[in-house]
Amino acid sequence: MSRSFSSKYITQLPPDPLFGLKARYVEDPRTDKIDLGIGAYRDNNGKPWILPSVKLAENLLQNSKDYNHEYLPISGLKQFTQAAAKVILGEDSKAIKEDRLVSIQSLSGTGALHVVSRFLKDFYKNDSNPESLPTIYLSQPTWANHIQIFNFSGLKTAAYPYWDNATKSLDLDGFLKSIENAPTGSVFLLHATAHNPTGLDPKPEQWKKILRAIDENGHLPLFDSAYQGFSSGSLSKDSWAVREAVDGDYKFPILICQSFAKNVGMYGERVGAVHLILPEHDEALNKAAFSQLSKIIRAEISNPPSYGAKIVSLILNTPELKKQWEQDLITMSTRIGQMRLKLRDELVKLGTPGTWNHIVEQQGMFSFTGLTPVQVERCEKEHGVYLVGSGRISVAGLNEGNYKRVAKAFDEVVRNV
Repeated sequence: MSRSFSSKYITQLPPDPLFGLKARYVEDPRTDKIDLGIGAYRDNNGKPWILPSVKLAENLLQNSKDYNHEYLPISGLKQFTQAAAKVILGEDSKAIKEDRLVSIQSLSGTGALHVVSRFLKDFYKNDSNPESLPTIYLSQPTWANHIQIFNFSGLKTAAYPYWDNATKSLDLDGFLKSIENAPTGSVFLLHATAHNPTGLDPKPEQWKKILRAIDENGHLPLFDSAYQGFSSGSLSKDSWAVREAVDGDYKFPILICQSFAKNVGMYGERVGAVHLILPEHDEALNKAAFSQLSKIIRAEISNPPSYGAKIVSLILNTPELKKQWEQDLITMSTRIGQMRLKLRDELVKLGTPGTWNHIVEQQGMFSFTGLTPVQVERCEKEHGVYLVGSGRISVAGLNEGNYKRVAKAFDEVVRNV
């Protein structure tokens, strides 16, 4: 029996929701169209922004006598992964001091999540039933690609309550009940800061309850950290939940997927890391985990890309560049915060039905507006304002020249749909 490629088995998939949205935006001939879908920072003129710290680092790198494009080790650039760990965990982290940390470089956050999915599938075992696979619990809603990444690796996903649409606040009770009812040994994916897509984060006391419940019920926390520093302008504030989990009185191991796409503006350079924190020092386990994570990298991409990692490494390891980067984070987070206020205030000024304070109570790049899919569709067709079907907007797409038009579009669709 011969084999061949056939449309019987290769089916046409619909466009990716985000990139499909972008394609429609590009094809729209209207000159006043507004893109609130793309998850990338834009300046007040709606243009991509290369961070001043990145420009300085690039100049430093390209004028270095050691500048080259040679292969990195399989596990990546050590100067980068070590510095990245200190950024997320803190300079005085117990995990670093006690040698409980395993780190490798990844293809930004998506690549980190993929590596972790493979690692969980192969090595996160139940002694009484080693063949069983853990279920990955994701917030409802979550970043759409989370589901795809874990399902693609053969893992099952389930949802835990997160966004309460009636109150536009965190459903903490539902979240905690889901943790209590999940099978022991489940994995709970947690957004370290600036929850995507809602922009809604638990408060510190809520985080403690969540982490305590995960610990007491024998689950594994997996942090997705894509917006550290970008969210509030403070690296330490935006890593509070991760540092509490690592340095607090908990007994679980921890996995962290870390991206530098947003907070260093290195979107296309794919700079990220995976960190595994063990609950206690175990040199043999440390080495074994490092070897298996490295094997996944070797099998899938051979070794990570070097250019972006070298840029970020210079920024993190050069005091004057790191200081500039921290100022860049304040610049980005402050502008986004100002746009939140202006949009909310304009909606209030227009008397738009409903409450809109949630826009300023959220943080980070995204806001869950509360618009329905039908209202979103009307925004696009009638007003040329493009946002995700869930009602999520990229606040970075707002600027002084368009926020009033966006508010008027929202006002019109809320009143008429």
